[in-house]
Amino acid sequence: MTAQEQLPYHEIPDYPQDYGPGNVAARMIDGLGFRFYWASEGLTQKDLDYKPSEDGRTVFQTLQHIYGMSEMIKNAPLAKPNVRPMDLSTLSYEDLRKGTLENLKAASEYTAGKTAEDFENFEVIFQRDEKQTSFPYWNLINGMLSDCIYHAGQITMMRRASGNPINPNISVFRGTIRNN
Repeated sequence: MTAQEQLPYHEIPDYPQDYGPGNVAARMIDGLGFRFYWASEGLTQKDLDYKPSEDGRTVFQTLQHIYGMSEMIKNAPLAKPNVRPMDLSTLSYEDLRKGTLENLKAASEYTAGKTAEDFENFEVIFQRDEKQTSFPYWNLINGMLSDCIYHAGQITMMRRASGNPINPNISVFRGTIRNN
């Protein structure tokens, strides 16, 4: 097994036994993890520097943005504050990719099997200095989780535009690599 295959989400994990709220949320996170794994796998410096327009983000800046949101996705089930501002300037492409995948795996594990009552205690908490602002998990679903899926798609599109498309054998429906 290669080092990349040891990162979470080379393939999507087996689905849970039931459709309980925690398992559904965990599966959504797992789906994001799989899409992100393959969107961010094997990026070159040319890919990382690519941006579609003068005022757009580069792929690297998009990876930083996703990483920051993956921290929030991981912290919400623990009701752990997200301290702002967050300095990501020292993180490399490899650090951002590995950290994002590990954050998503942890978030999935934190939500799997949880009940609706458990979700009442999940909070997205922003902290700037001593001021905290809290939001329910609902905001994370339509906010960070949906935004990360959106941005994983952008990376897929931008890397194709820069000449390095994703593996054509990826099946997001099955969460595996097709053996052709």
